[in-house]
Amino acid sequence: MTLIDGKKISDQIKAEIAAQVEQMLAEGKKRPHLAAILVGHDGGSETYVAHKVKACEQCGFKSTLIRFEDNITEQTLLDRIAALNADPDIDGFIVQLPLPRHISEQKIIEAIDPAKDVDGFHPQNVGRMAIGLPCFLSATPAGIIELLSRYNIDTRGKHCVVLGRSNIVGKPVATLMMQKAAPGNATVTVCHSATPNIAEITRQADIIIAALGQPGFVTADMVKDQAVIIDVGTTRVPDPTRKSGFRLRGDVDFDNVAPRCSYITPVPGGVGPMTIVSLMKNTLQAAQAKN
Repeated sequence: MTLIDGKKISDQIKAEIAAQVEQMLAEGKKRPHLAAILVGHDGGSETYVAHKVKACEQCGFKSTLIRFEDNITEQTLLDRIAALNADPDIDGFIVQLPLPRHISEQKIIEAIDPAKDVDGFHPQNVGRMAIGLPCFLSATPAGIIELLSRYNIDTRGKHCVVLGRSNIVGKPVATLMMQKAAPGNATVTVCHSATPNIAEITRQADIIIAALGQPGFVTADMVKDQAVIIDVGTTRVPDPTRKSGFRLRGDVDFDNVAPRCSYITPVPGGVGPMTIVSLMKNTLQAAQAKN
């Protein structure tokens, strides 16, 4: 069993990005600039945004964090997005999800200029991805593809089972795994809450990508020997032994599943760091497109 080390790979990619930024600056081009909008004080969102700001420093990017309280009106947020769309110094920006219930996430996503949508959530980027055109790829699915590539995991003709159909992970990663590319070229099955006999399907899988948000859902009896397991889950579960009072748990029962696998991602330290580095790659791409 090989542990897929997302932290190590993400550090390699950040170093590669930093070298490209140095080259851009040497050529008289401007430093890439990523902005992030954070609404409210959700603990998970605070952590994610802090990691993104730190990654910007490591990559040599300029970063701007814009904070709003969770009672902000939808129109105020839309006005700020319009200002970022028009700001020539901002290469890309994200609006950290989830948002408060009184704000339409879809309306916010659609308000972002697709050329600055480095999260890859805008329908224009999603549509271009679906038909294989150049675009900003959704960060987590792009990170998964990068891990498969860097570990030289063969996906051609393999049966890939995706657990979950979210717009952020499930649907886009299924699309990428189907693309005529490497990694890709897989036969893809998508399972979700209405799928009967999920265990029957996962036992046929060469590759399982678990993105359900249900801690420990994938158990050893659901996995065939030598399967590749990509665990996207990051649920906070109580843990009184930790200073924080919680720990992150994936969708896979790691201790019991890992011995059966050829490759598996840990939680944390697997897909998570790759999500952030994919955002950095998209920001670099946005900056290069403008120079």
